Amino acid sequence: MSDSDVVVVRGIRFARADRFGPPESVPYEGRPEGGRQPVIAPQLPGRLEQVMGASLPLPQSEDCLELVVTAPATAGSAPCPVLVWIHGGAYLVGSGAWNLYDSTELVRETGIVVVSINYRLGVLGYLRMPGVAPGNLGLLDQIAALTWVREHIGEFGGDPGRVTVAGQSAGAHSVVAMLGIESTRGLFQRAIVQSAPFGIGFQRASQAQRAAQRFLAALGRDPREASTAEILVAQGTAVRASAGPGGLNAAPPFAPIAGVDPLPGESVWRREVVRRAGGLPVIIGTTADEMGAFYGGAHPVFSRIRRLPCGSPVTSGIQRLVGRKAFEDGTADFADLLATHGAEVYRYRVQRLHRDNPFGACHCLDLPLLFGDDDAWRDAAMVRPLSRTDIRELGTRTRRRWGAFVHTGDPGWPRCMPGSPTIHSIP
Repeated sequence: MSDSDVVVVRGIRFARADRFGPPESVPYEGRPEGGRQPVIAPQLPGRLEQVMGASLPLPQSEDCLELVVTAPATAGSAPCPVLVWIHGGAYLVGSGAWNLYDSTELVRETGIVVVSINYRLGVLGYLRMPGVAPGNLGLLDQIAALTWVREHIGEFGGDPGRVTVAGQSAGAHSVVAMLGIESTRGLFQRAIVQSAPFGIGFQRASQAQRAAQRFLAALGRDPREASTAEILVAQGTAVRASAGPGGLNAAPPFAPIAGVDPLPGESVWRREVVRRAGGLPVIIGTTADEMGAFYGGAHPVFSRIRRLPCGSPVTSGIQRLVGRKAFEDGTADFADLLATHGAEVYRYRVQRLHRDNPFGACHCLDLPLLFGDDDAWRDAAMVRPLSRTDIRELGTRTRRRWGAFVHTGDPGWPRCMPGSPTIHSIP
């Protein structure tokens, strides 16, 4: 698919994998004729659809290791820098092929190449069951996609020596993981970390075991032989059990596990982060009220509390406290760690887009400022009452800043020194 200045190629296969098997590279056969119909990883509806709206539906398949390339239609005299996008979704939902992540405007306005990837989710990507499922397969999928970019992005006018890896939420958490994985050296030169849930950390073996036990109890059979539908139903049961009464525990039960290939134990991971920090350009930040997406709206507990006298101040206080613990404190600590060891760190915070929106500057509010076609955010409660034109115009500056960073390593606002309060406001 193309228009006068941007080419979008969908459904590019970067690897294949058996169920609970590692990704294996596949021969690249050139651009699919007209682009293949993309597929997404098997998943249930996401818990934040009430806030960010739903993507246009796409077929689901376990054979989902595909990516989308969006590039300038006309090749310049030099290759374009590349942004590799890793979607969020609590390691349970999402796809690089979602129209919510359409990169046409970002490419048109900045002249970069954008690669948006799929990876295996939930049980199929992160179940840890020795002898059956090793765990961290979704993380291996992401690394396989970055390897494909290094080998093949030149065919789309991209520069494999100027790659920025970027992600939001679980995608940002994955970027943080990769900064401490030695085998990812050389696959990217810059990083963007948007709303990483540092507060949940990486899973310990005991946490992964509990999640596996809940899933297996719900499934009641060998997961290697169950249908995809059976796995998703049992996964949903395990996720609800993990969330606890009222769904107050928002931590994903299936996520990267420390000490399981390719992610080293935390001390080794931290040493690798420190070794790689020198001169590494990094954008890192959060929204101003991350937990508004989780505790706002029709939440089974907090919506009732808000109806009580003084209920709104109570819920607001809880949101701020949990937001600091889950997102903000860890973001500040990681930024300081990187800056202390020589990284070029640029912090930001997304402010509310409209004063009348009840969700405020909630989790995912950065996404409409970067991605999405004209219809992508029409059902997103978090951007009301803004029009499509309003959203596009509000995002122009942010897209320009991200594009400048991908080109030069500098988004155009002051760097953050260790312990510095310097935080750039977006938009």
